Amino acid sequence: MVEFDFSGTVIEWRGPAPYYFIALPDWVAEQIGVVARAVSYGWGVIPVEATIGRTTWTTSLFPRDGGYLLPVKAAVRDAEKVAVDHVAEVTLRIRGM
Repeated sequence: MVEFDFSGTVIEWRGPAPYYFIALPDWVAEQIGVVARAVSYGWGVIPVEATIGRTTWTTSLFPRDGGYLLPVKAAVRDAEKVAVDHVAEVTLRIRGM
């Protein structure tokens, strides 16, 4: 399993409803880009398992401006007390590898 540890800042993306993401550091995005075609199940999204603190969840990375965004669900934000502009320590594992 391919795994990355990094820190990232929680950002808010406004749309029909607010969404919260962490932009992956360039070095992580570059390495994921190498295996993206092998694991993507459409639209360039990459299935992952992510951990912040004691909370682990499954989601998909969204491609954005040559990098990737990690969605941070409300349940994760609540459990780990993270909000917009919070810097979180993340462990990310690519599923399907």
